[in-house]
Amino acid sequence: MKLARPDIFHPRLVLAGCPAHAAGDPDDAGLLPALRARGLHARWLSWDDPDTSRADLVILRAAHDYAARRDEFLGWTRTVTNLLNPPEAIAWNLGEHYLRDLEGAGVPTRPVGLARPVDRSALVFVGGEQSHAFTESRSVEPDFEFWDLGYAAVAAAAEQVGIGVAELLYARVDVADRPSDVRLVGLDLVAPSLGWRRLDASTRGLAQRRFALAVASACERLGLGPFSHRRP
Repeated sequence: MKLARPDIFHPRLVLAGCPAHAAGDPDDAGLLPALRARGLHARWLSWDDPDTSRADLVILRAAHDYAARRDEFLGWTRTVTNLLNPPEAIAWNLGEHYLRDLEGAGVPTRPVGLARPVDRSALVFVGGEQSHAFTESRSVEPDFEFWDLGYAAVAAAAEQVGIGVAELLYARVDVADRPSDVRLVGLDLVAPSLGWRRLDASTRGLAQRRFALAVASACERLGLGPFSHRRP
């Protein structure tokens, strides 16, 4: 096995799950190898594991119990040195008025009280850029108006919390497809399923490499790059 260079700083990365998924969700299989290919070594831990808060960078993924432990979870997000997505984005997205905020920013949203649409597509953004899209059963290739709406939603969300779009490692934008009326159904910046398993092997590999590259870029931005701290 090739040993890591001892003179180069290697950040401690954690992919955060929950007690029921402390070793990760099967949907995220492939993320650890993709990160390793970028020279980033991460491990899975539950978000409430004390070792998680001691990591240099924590990436929320399989934290499926956050809704049931909302106050505890939000408190924990403020104790992490570097969290992706950032805690201010998490707190805003968990607020009950986030859709209203987006509508006020000019993003077409589903009217309150409207029954759940039958046709809905999940758009995945990584590092502020489009990655892939899927439905509950398969991957899809949406038309440009879907992606335009997704870009508008992600940009408006970043503006709401005062961060750059690239600071959102991931975003899942759920869109309702109605005749001549494409609207936002929901935006998830917390720990959404990113639909990796619904992609074919080639597309999945490319998308997960894009994810790993975005993590590497975040490390550089946060001062966690390989040459940020030289070991004596």
